[in-house]
Amino acid sequence: MNTPEIRDWHAHVYFDAASREAAWALREKIEQTHDIQMGRFHEKPVGPHPMFSYQVTVRNDQFTQVISWLALNHGELIVFVHPNTGNDLEDHRDRAIWIGTSVPLLLDMFTKKKD
Repeated sequence: MNTPEIRDWHAHVYFDAASREAAWALREKIEQTHDIQMGRFHEKPVGPHPMFSYQVTVRNDQFTQVISWLALNHGELIVFVHPNTGNDLEDHRDRAIWIGTSVPLLLDMFTKKKD
């Protein structure tokens, strides 16, 4: 696979009630430091993400800068990074990059047949 097949990347910052303030502070730093598209701040598990999270959309040309910055600045927060190729299951399961600890994802949503 080459990078033109990767539309962009998602970095999901995971947090819980105890780390909410740290997650919000990191979000503000991301917005101040990078010209980037930020997703909603979810204070509940959403989709395959087992924890509270927010999404950062990273263009291919930003990947090295943004992911390097997150690796150095995530503190105690977990960051789950995956490419967007159109194959959600493989992108989340097989092509993931974890910054910090990894946690099991809820991947059943990608394998269940839709009625």
